[in-house]
Amino acid sequence: MPDHTKNGLTYAEAGVDIDAGARMVELIKPHVRSTRRAGADGEIGGFGGLFDLKAAGFSDPVLVAANDGVGTKVKIAIESGIHDTVGVDLVAMCVNDLVVQGAEPLFFLDYYATGKLDPQEGAAVVKGIAAGCVDAGCALIGGETAEMPGLYAKADYDLAGFAVGAAERGKLLPRAVAEGDVLFGLPSSGVHSNGFSLVRRIVERTGLKWDAPAPFAPGKSLAQALLVPTKIYVRPLLAALKQTDAIAALAHITGGGFPENIPRVLPDGLGVSLELAAIPVLPVFSWLAREGGVAEKEMLRTFNCGIGMVVVVSKAKAAEGEQALADAGLAPVRIGEIVKAGAERVVARGKLAL
Repeated sequence: MPDHTKNGLTYAEAGVDIDAGARMVELIKPHVRSTRRAGADGEIGGFGGLFDLKAAGFSDPVLVAANDGVGTKVKIAIESGIHDTVGVDLVAMCVNDLVVQGAEPLFFLDYYATGKLDPQEGAAVVKGIAAGCVDAGCALIGGETAEMPGLYAKADYDLAGFAVGAAERGKLLPRAVAEGDVLFGLPSSGVHSNGFSLVRRIVERTGLKWDAPAPFAPGKSLAQALLVPTKIYVRPLLAALKQTDAIAALAHITGGGFPENIPRVLPDGLGVSLELAAIPVLPVFSWLAREGGVAEKEMLRTFNCGIGMVVVVSKAKAAEGEQALADAGLAPVRIGEIVKAGAERVVARGKLAL
């Protein structure tokens, strides 16, 4: 029989470099250690990550889990060579979904898949993930790096994140939401991590390169301005929730914009009257609307338009809730109120200042 071991293939020749994966693990260890917190030691290398709820100070916790990705925003990172911010987005998209339920993020795991592993590039991504975890107060307790030639082009990669948080029983949101309750918007940092397929199409239409000066952000390239990370609202919102019981619900404005996300925290029969003129529209959204010819209704269902989080505050304690948000450094803006639901649960009044 022929000896097939002679001139045989190796895993590396098939496109998967195990040594590159090992180098990346060594590069990311300091970043992972920076996320240590009560309940987790910030070390990686085992088959599973551990977390001690008792050490974290919980007595009767309910666990809350969320997962998400960054979407096609990663294409801008890949094409521009800026890899150290999308990791923050990955964490933000998950932990913001935890805090809207009143939960404190405890730990995070990531999944990084690529066609050809570049340890330095991968470490830059994980550096951003670690920075997001530090901001949110959660530990990075594990992850997975997958090199998959043939499935991804060599330069391409994708990200997925998984976060788990906890709240003491009886402290979960939303609480009772009633007609007349007040809506406050919390300013976003930019486009966050939704609508980037449309963003990229608009940029393509303009003919601008990623290193061109951003027309809406002086001093930044177009890529830098669009890659501004998603704002993480966790610490200030947890502080506000601790200060007052006036906050009845929170809605993270992600995919689907205002009409899809606000109703998710409302009981049947109630809707929202949204004052569009009160929304502090960021210059990036005015630019996108103008260059893409995007209609106002499409802007509202695709982008956050300048409001990354909506807070429902009890009518009777509106001033107290607003003050708690301000004390936490969140700059709340009154943007509407809870009303009886009509044919549409989110009714927009006025015009966006595009």
